[in-house]
Amino acid sequence: MLFWKILFGADQSAEKVDYYKEGLALLKQGQFHEALTSFRLALKDSPGDTVVLQQIAIAYTRIGMTEEAAKTYRHVLQKDPSAVGAHYGLAYLLLRKGEESDAIRHLEAFLAAPPRGADAQEHVNHARSTLAQLRGETSSLDLDDEIDA
Repeated sequence: MLFWKILFGADQSAEKVDYYKEGLALLKQGQFHEALTSFRLALKDSPGDTVVLQQIAIAYTRIGMTEEAAKTYRHVLQKDPSAVGAHYGLAYLLLRKGEESDAIRHLEAFLAAPPRGADAQEHVNHARSTLAQLRGETSSLDLDDEIDA
């Protein structure tokens, strides 16, 4: 990790470390504790950054600290009620706890202004399907299967 090199005095003239990018890379590699450390360092560089806070919540979720993750998502939503990623993450944490009505509210907020892009589409589809199930509706995927039959 780059921050260890800086911590132990390696080349002090090196460019400033982008802890956020480092955290993303570590998260992808499944090194969740290390990613959390990097994101915390990124937060020091940019206090209150809701994007960094959401990544911290994801890292907490991956290491099983779901209460901390939910608390972090709520903090993000206090700062930015339109943070769709926080609505999405919190919705699924609430579902794990059996809090369906609160989860529905967050899924609806996520779907009211869904993120765009190929990466996001999987999450949008998942949210739509989950919301349909929670409401007792037939999801669009089920409707497509019925039309093809």
